[in-house]
Amino acid sequence: MENSAETGTGSRPLHRKKAAGSRLGTFKKNGFLYLLLAPALLLTVIFKYVPMYGAVIAFKEFSPIRGILNSEWAGLKYFEKFLYSPNFEVIFMNTLKLSFYGLLFGFPVPILLALMLNQVRKAGAKKNIQLFLYAPNFVSVVVIAGMLFIFLSPTGPINAVATWIFGQPLMFMTDPAYFRWVYILSDIWATAGWASIIYVAALAGVDPELHNAASLDGASLLRRIWHIDLPTIKPIMAIVFILAAGGIMSIGFEKAYLLQTSMNLPSSEIIATYVYKVGLQSGDYSYSAAVGLFNSVINVILLLTVNFVVKKLNDNQGLY
Repeated sequence: MENSAETGTGSRPLHRKKAAGSRLGTFKKNGFLYLLLAPALLLTVIFKYVPMYGAVIAFKEFSPIRGILNSEWAGLKYFEKFLYSPNFEVIFMNTLKLSFYGLLFGFPVPILLALMLNQVRKAGAKKNIQLFLYAPNFVSVVVIAGMLFIFLSPTGPINAVATWIFGQPLMFMTDPAYFRWVYILSDIWATAGWASIIYVAALAGVDPELHNAASLDGASLLRRIWHIDLPTIKPIMAIVFILAAGGIMSIGFEKAYLLQTSMNLPSSEIIATYVYKVGLQSGDYSYSAAVGLFNSVINVILLLTVNFVVKKLNDNQGLY
């Protein structure tokens, strides 16, 4: 008994030495790969993790003169200020609606584009179509906003048609009722083609013999897409949906701010633009940091919730 006990206790350091030696051997074997990974890790730490310390100003009476460390603690004061402010419900719902409708109408479009592109058999035609679809992604947001103001102005080409049909121009850029649709449809036009690349790449791996066999068995095009193509891209769809739903509160600041006018503010004022105005324009740094941190916490909760639901519905396949 004593010998076995001694052997058992003595084997633990031996196992630890073996494990350490194994890790060291793995590091030596893949040292060059770790070296290639080092710059990316360093940049991630510097630009992603180190700035997280700045979030502490949401809990302080931050003063640029005193600095973060010397500023007095304020607790949850600024979170309560935002939650009980008269603007909270409008800003929160504007952000949620704009993101939710964008996900609802924008998520299926890249999938449909990829499925349609997969049916184009001529390589030359397929490349030209892809070039046409991908091009809007490389147009600057500022340029897109300028184009929208020109085309949707009361004297623009679209309102020329609207005036001929309805007898008067439609105030697309000033009426709050039109803002969400202008934002969402222009966003789909700009990003759907580029977002379809990942699905096109996945569909390229489908064995053509599966389609040929299904055709010989009498399966229609829709049946082949449903039973062959969609199951192939299903895992990718799940991951993309989780990431999109997890960032549902993080819609782009630039485009919303550029499309804002004094007339459409009831629909266009979102958390991102509100943080910019309160923080940089008004100089209320602690309050703006609290609003931004609140937005980030909501995103994390949504990400975890959506990932949990998708894993339950997708054979335990999710983001993690």
